[in-house]
Amino acid sequence: MASDTNPATTVGMAQALEPLVARVLAGNPSAFTFEGTQTYIVGAGTDVAIIDPGPDDAAHLDALVAAINGRTVAAICCTHTHRDHSPAAAPLRRLTGAPVIGCAPLAIPSIGPRSDAPFDPDYAPDRVLGDGEQVTGEGWTLTALATPGHTSNHLCYALPETGALFTGDHVMGWSTTVVSPPDGDMADYMASMEILHAREDRIYYPAHGPAVENTRQLVRGMIGHRRQRERQIAKRLGEAPQTIPSLVATMYAGLDSRLIGAAGQSVLAHLIDMERKGRVRQDGLDWVLTA
Repeated sequence: MASDTNPATTVGMAQALEPLVARVLAGNPSAFTFEGTQTYIVGAGTDVAIIDPGPDDAAHLDALVAAINGRTVAAICCTHTHRDHSPAAAPLRRLTGAPVIGCAPLAIPSIGPRSDAPFDPDYAPDRVLGDGEQVTGEGWTLTALATPGHTSNHLCYALPETGALFTGDHVMGWSTTVVSPPDGDMADYMASMEILHAREDRIYYPAHGPAVENTRQLVRGMIGHRRQRERQIAKRLGEAPQTIPSLVATMYAGLDSRLIGAAGQSVLAHLIDMERKGRVRQDGLDWVLTA
């Protein structure tokens, strides 16, 4: 195994990040997954946990089985149920006999094109973890941390033995996450970010993109970024009522066309949050500033 916090990623190659953590990159790159989904293998003894097994892809499953190398899989843990994260849980359970333990099942039907991965309707955990509940193995502990926002069922997993936090899609070093209503919720996302900011995790291992070592600094910046977006929306609506596409066009000038839908969903998430606070209201397709 190559060894480094952020080695050059190679699809299908197990890479040691630290003594208790290795990573295997799935071959599903996109505008929303960066280089692909990163599956983490936790443990250095006779048993391991798998975090975010990824897409149901034969090559990725073969790579995971090779990386497990005959060890017992104590748990297959998913951060949430988008199709780039959880579909490999079921075939990996069949291959290893391991239980699926982690986030609650959630599958919301897609209506029209999505700005991120749709939900996995076949995810069926053997055990759902609540906030603070744990999975343990030889020399390792994973503690669930409820972090709704990106999805209502999102969990992060803390590894107290090393101070690492597996952040799924909640915090990523390469991009802010998509908050897409109706399940994605901006108020929940901001509350979850404040929870992370109050922690002192040494390093974040996200499902997409490089590891993050300046953890609290990054979270503080992301909180500030979202607050700035809300101020931008209020400023634009203070000039005149506007539709979401018109807000996106002025707020995200030069944005990659593949990401316009995601930007619109994030603006909608902000508007819903502002509406609950009594700051805006909807008038047909227009949004109007009220306070």
